Amino acid sequence: MMLIGLTGSIGMGKSATAELFMAAGIAVFDSDACVHELYGPGGGAVAAVEGAFPGVAGPGGIDRRKLSAALGADSEKFRALEAIVHPLVNQCRAAFVLKCGARGDDLIIFDIPLLFETGGDGLVDKIVVVSAPDAVRRKRVLERPGMTADKLDAIIARQMPDAEKRARADYVVETSGGLDDAREQVDTVLASLRANLES
Repeated sequence: MMLIGLTGSIGMGKSATAELFMAAGIAVFDSDACVHELYGPGGGAVAAVEGAFPGVAGPGGIDRRKLSAALGADSEKFRALEAIVHPLVNQCRAAFVLKCGARGDDLIIFDIPLLFETGGDGLVDKIVVVSAPDAVRRKRVLERPGMTADKLDAIIARQMPDAEKRARADYVVETSGGLDDAREQVDTVLASLRANLES
């Protein structure tokens, strides 16, 4: 079994690329979906996050807008949140790997937005970085409801530069050419990964 990290900065097309891997039959652990579940009603992170950031929880679990306002741009607060959430995500991921192993999967993808920033690159055998030119990325993100240029700049500032991610990748999927082009790249990556498994 080979573990692959899939990452990419905001607006690069990582989620769409993860879907292409899933469509090809590859098991994908989605860290964001895990966090969504942990933040949801009765989720495993709700009590601890509310304890650290009073007022962010309600009947629907963690209110992400309230949490975002509580975090502001304070890196210490982000670290405190990560100290709560990351161990819980690690537990989810470990359970996912056990399930995939029992099923006989040869490849597992960890979809982790902050793979390098959180040290997740040490968990995987190979790394796929999803990338796009900055102008394409900014256009995509600024079309999202509620997104502003200032908000986007703040998010980008907390992420490793795309050039550095690309330099540390085993594979790069460039998404500015559209879905069919990205699918061809994903197929090429999978062929290479499977060749590595067999060698």
